Amino acid sequence: MVYADDNLPKKVTLETDFSPMSVRGLLNHWLVPQKMQHFLRINREILVNGQYRAFNRNVEPGDEITLNFSEVSVKVQNYELDATQSFSVLFESDDLLIVNKPAGIKTHPNRPGENGTLMNQVAFYLAQQGKKAYMVHRIDEATSGVLLIGKTPIVIGILNRQLSQKKMARQYIAIVNDPEHELAEHATINSPIGIDPENDRQRCVDYINGLSAITHYRVLSRKGATAVLAVDLETGRTHQIRVHLASIGHPILGDPLYNPTDTTPRLLLHGQTLRYTEPYTDQPRTVTAPVPDAFEPYLS
Repeated sequence: MVYADDNLPKKVTLETDFSPMSVRGLLNHWLVPQKMQHFLRINREILVNGQYRAFNRNVEPGDEITLNFSEVSVKVQNYELDATQSFSVLFESDDLLIVNKPAGIKTHPNRPGENGTLMNQVAFYLAQQGKKAYMVHRIDEATSGVLLIGKTPIVIGILNRQLSQKKMARQYIAIVNDPEHELAEHATINSPIGIDPENDRQRCVDYINGLSAITHYRVLSRKGATAVLAVDLETGRTHQIRVHLASIGHPILGDPLYNPTDTTPRLLLHGQTLRYTEPYTDQPRTVTAPVPDAFEPYLS
């Protein structure tokens, strides 16, 4: 549980083109979780132009909304601090940090006291601002690309709801084997994914016990025996893109698990683009991570 001392009041001035709606409607529109709304209401901690306003009353363009959160139910992970900074910052605000994760580093620790992961590095970076790091989503160790991290607990529930309601979109670029140029120009792979019974570090298509997994791809270009794909995730299963592309006979180059005979030095899968809406606003944002140099020989 995170209490008010961990948060500054959130102040938002509604735009001049804002369509009037009730306080409750506004909070629902922003995807504020119901539990957070409950505490805002019973503690009278939502102020409009400095005064508490009941949830059934309207707010208007130009109104200043102040949210004083007395408590927010968010799991706090106290990461060990790592002063290394292998990541680059793509975007940063008071609430969010978006970084370009390099390949070859785990996103987060798997056991208490573990160090050397990206979240350990981010925790050190944010500690210099007096902030904590809150993980929103993850990327495989071998994959590079855009990763979003919360800097305050009051945005985590909103970002999680954007993910679950498909209002946050992630697009990847992948280089795959396609020696016969037989890969369809675009397709959706809808195959459930489960743990590989022969190796619990791996995943496999499992129509009996697997969880729903949906991946969309389109071919951007072809070169030699390879194809460059733009890949969109509709779900977020472990190793989803890697398993799905291997399952249709077009594994990603450099994948040690699902393309083990390939000698490419690194996995050629990169989280290129993240699209989301800034919490407590209607502002859409797109953040893009530059394509790593390792991809250049395969790009037309």
